[in-house]
Amino acid sequence: MSTSAISAAATSALTGATGAKSSTSQLGQDEFLKLMLSQMKNQDPFKPQDPGAFIAQLAQFSTVSSSQAMQKDISSLSDSLRSSQVIDGTSLVGHNVMAATDSASLGAAGSVDGAVNIPDGTSSAMLTVTDASGQLVRKMPLTTQTGLNAFSWDGNTDGGTRAAAGTYHIAAVANVGGANQQVETQMASVINSVTIDPTSHDLTLNTDFGPIALKSVRRVM
Repeated sequence: MSTSAISAAATSALTGATGAKSSTSQLGQDEFLKLMLSQMKNQDPFKPQDPGAFIAQLAQFSTVSSSQAMQKDISSLSDSLRSSQVIDGTSLVGHNVMAATDSASLGAAGSVDGAVNIPDGTSSAMLTVTDASGQLVRKMPLTTQTGLNAFSWDGNTDGGTRAAAGTYHIAAVANVGGANQQVETQMASVINSVTIDPTSHDLTLNTDFGPIALKSVRRVM
């Protein structure tokens, strides 16, 4: 058989093995084996394939096989880690946490508790509470003591009336060296359940003031 005929036979086998796959697509195990067997069957007995080239093809096949097996292992490991995350997260259900967030849920009764981390050199600090429309509901002065300091909003407006139940935006500003800077607010809430975020695959804690990421938790009580 001529060299051109051998090449044509090998090409035909490869086409049949890959079907509609693009010529630039990676070969699967079955396609790779069919191509190798076709080359062996159709090689010129007077000009057999170079052993070095055949060994190189075997090495390529081993690489393809190992890569596919590795992908399966990684996928399985990822599923196991996500399951482990959920199981570990269930131990937090029912616990009170302090989490970095700028929103808080006010009920028909009760207060909203949280904390702010006052930076060194603060001369004054103020906490503001705004509603969903951005309207100011309450302004409260904060201590200037350096470090984490607790605060409590009783749920009343600056006018002394009870604010409507709902979600509010909490912000804290500290004056340091004559310049205002926003500082992190931490809100206290109870973890009701845990879920896995379908996009980031991170553990999400479902609390009274909404879902928060585990990385936002500053303290578990």
